Amino acid sequence: MTLATELAQAIVDPRSYSQREIVDAAFKKIRAEAPLDVAELEGMDPFWVVSRAADIKEVERQADIFHNGDKSTFLSNREGEAKIKLLTGGDPNMIRSLVSVDGQEHRDLRGIVFPHVLPRALRPLEEDIRDIAREFVDLMLSHDGKCDFATDVAFLYPLRVIMTVLGVPKEDEAFMLKLTQELFNNADPELNRAGAEQTPEEALKSLWETAMELENYFQAVTEKFRANPTTHINSLIANAKINGEYLNHRQMMGYYIIAATAGHDTTSNTTAGAMWALAERPHLLKQMQDKPELLNGFVEESIRWETPVKHFMRSAVSDTEIGGKAIKAGDWLMLAYQSGNRDESVWSDPFEFRIDRDPNPHVAFGYGVHVCLGQHLARLEMKILWEELFKRIKAVEMDGKGERTISNFVCGPKHVPIRFTAQ
Repeated sequence: MTLATELAQAIVDPRSYSQREIVDAAFKKIRAEAPLDVAELEGMDPFWVVSRAADIKEVERQADIFHNGDKSTFLSNREGEAKIKLLTGGDPNMIRSLVSVDGQEHRDLRGIVFPHVLPRALRPLEEDIRDIAREFVDLMLSHDGKCDFATDVAFLYPLRVIMTVLGVPKEDEAFMLKLTQELFNNADPELNRAGAEQTPEEALKSLWETAMELENYFQAVTEKFRANPTTHINSLIANAKINGEYLNHRQMMGYYIIAATAGHDTTSNTTAGAMWALAERPHLLKQMQDKPELLNGFVEESIRWETPVKHFMRSAVSDTEIGGKAIKAGDWLMLAYQSGNRDESVWSDPFEFRIDRDPNPHVAFGYGVHVCLGQHLARLEMKILWEELFKRIKAVEMDGKGERTISNFVCGPKHVPIRFTAQ
């Protein structure tokens, strides 16, 4: 069956995600009436909308059948993908990163950093992360009872953490934040490179310019860390070899870019979304202060609630079946994580923010071999921030209307105005 055009348009339109009730309503209807059907929109290749958590996991589990990199890993139209192939020499993805490669290449690239982001490897960093968290809590409290939690804390704290882990100096943080926002929020006039509405052609040009600016930056990083290797993640990338050879240019640049951008933007969105949820539910703060053991539940629910990565695309390489539907070789599929994390068959009251969910098997980090490499660091830094913040405030509420970014890929709150009372 073909998905109703108005529903397909709602889940593709970046503006829908800036008003979450629109996209949530569309996906709710899709899950109820057409949980696995094909969307057909003008100018785009048809694609299956995978809306249920179980079907998303089933696709992710079969990485040998459902590839990341054969077609665009993100929603795109035919014209845009054709232009990207011209720019990259045939690759449908502008950036060749962990999320857009398959098979042995993916295993080799993932193995470079994987041992260094496991919980036991992160343990020695906890005190440094706690010092950073305290610095940003102090900064928040210096605002004298009011702040925009998104821009004043949530964008900056995870940025400092990941830049420290990567080995990026503090003076480069503003540059990295700017380029990350340009990369992920290209449809948002407030955050994109042009600072204005753009035509599709202008948007693609802006994205390419941002990617090239990042590549120029990381070219110097490579030279620095090959001359003087350290234990930082960027040094591991710069000096990594596969079969005795350094990573090629696109592999290396894609690795730097995904580590630097996804390493803070997803956590920033989740942290901002968690505060928004908290400020609308005053009882939660006291509940967690009285029972600190509930904090892990708060972190996990905030990840499900915000689901900062809204989708990834996959393409089938052979005929198979998912959710009772016949999938043909060459078919394109949208894994709708935000929908999967509202799946009524998995969660009771999925549209409620509940910290008592146990278990909370969300798909916000993906599933299978492509599960998020930085998930343990993300959980750790969020837990530490809330531990430090909850000791210092006794009340918080919204101080105006929050705003979300205009994007259908990696997005979340861009403004979370709050009013708070310090302890």
